[in-house]
Amino acid sequence: MIVPRTRLYIMFWTFGSLILALLCLGVSGSQSLYDVQWLPCPFVDEKVHVNEEGHTETKYINREAVLQFGNVGDKPLHPTITFLVTASKVDMRRYLEGSEGTLHCEIRRYSTGGIVMRWPTAGAQDHDVWFTCTIRHTQGLFVITTLLRHTTATPAQGQVDFLQWIIVNDRDLLSTSAAMVVLTRTPSVEVGFLKEPNLHCQFAVDHKLPNATVEWRLQRHGERSKLFSYSSRTGKIEGSGVAVKAIAAGNASFKLPPTRKHSEGTYICSVMVPPLYGSHDIPLTLSEQPRVSINVGSTLSMTLGKDQKLICDAEGYYPLDVNIEWYREVSGGSPTPSFLKNVLYSSHRLHQDGTYSLSAFFYLQPGLEDSGYKYTCRVSHKSLLTPIRKSFYLIVTEPDSTMWYITVIGFIIAMLVIICYMLPQYLAEVLRAHA
Repeated sequence: MIVPRTRLYIMFWTFGSLILALLCLGVSGSQSLYDVQWLPCPFVDEKVHVNEEGHTETKYINREAVLQFGNVGDKPLHPTITFLVTASKVDMRRYLEGSEGTLHCEIRRYSTGGIVMRWPTAGAQDHDVWFTCTIRHTQGLFVITTLLRHTTATPAQGQVDFLQWIIVNDRDLLSTSAAMVVLTRTPSVEVGFLKEPNLHCQFAVDHKLPNATVEWRLQRHGERSKLFSYSSRTGKIEGSGVAVKAIAAGNASFKLPPTRKHSEGTYICSVMVPPLYGSHDIPLTLSEQPRVSINVGSTLSMTLGKDQKLICDAEGYYPLDVNIEWYREVSGGSPTPSFLKNVLYSSHRLHQDGTYSLSAFFYLQPGLEDSGYKYTCRVSHKSLLTPIRKSFYLIVTEPDSTMWYITVIGFIIAMLVIICYMLPQYLAEVLRAHA
């Protein structure tokens, strides 16, 4: 038989274990991916050849592969192509967020563009080959590109480049080391006018005092313009927008001046540490929500036989495309509203700040059967998650007959006054004139 004190201990430890398990589940649901052992990471292989006309043609081949983290000599965890990333001063996992299910990984070959030089870290060789590993968050939180260095067992014959890639077989294990990471936590940016967004760009290299060049460029309408550049070797600075002192710590983020229409485009952050080059494209778009109004209140009272111009204004929106519709429905709502067909539109009006306005209007001459209907203007725009609606209820009344009766009676009285008082005086004057 269990004594009460022993039973109390058992209940305490059971409850404590349950709480610990729940805490562990909570932590695992939001934990960092720093300790992840592997990720599925397709290898986009390339088959390059020169055709009969002398042009280079590339065929891309998607191959199953795994990105595995560990130490030199580890065995592959899966029977497929394995890129084993061994320990270095750069670990891409420290920059990852979310869960494994929110990551999209891809590995590609990398060409140094004919630059042959030994990477300045222990164990590097002149004949090292390179790969890029790009990890994207499926909800757009970040994009990370890591340049992986692989030392082949034997030097390749000739220069290893896109015309003479090393062969990777289906179950090969390639031991690599992360040499450089370039990432952004603003893969795309959408802001309004006169904002000052910060475009994030960060990098890390596996050795101290790298010879790094940081650049920001803007690509717009097919043209590229340089916004900023800095060389750690020469100390030369061009442009502005980046805190130069922060570059030494790997922060190359760019702060835009107040945004205007010409701020739209693709911003390119690039980091070059010879022979490696990493970059990220950050598209920036401007968006302003329309301000919607109608020229009547929530209730419109009209007299039968009268008409009125109803106007719906959408103002201050960007970009240009906007959709304005008028429809009506019975009071209380209807599953099938009736859209009005006699709606006219103004031309788009461009304002000095780069935003637009548009009006949609129609002329209403209601009958008594239209009374009680609800009229709604609905405005849709890419900046809106749901359309904006402005409505009014219509009340139609017959003309007031009281004024008609007053007018008729007043006319009759006036005629009687004329007949009773003015007409005798007129006749008397006529008789005196003939006397």
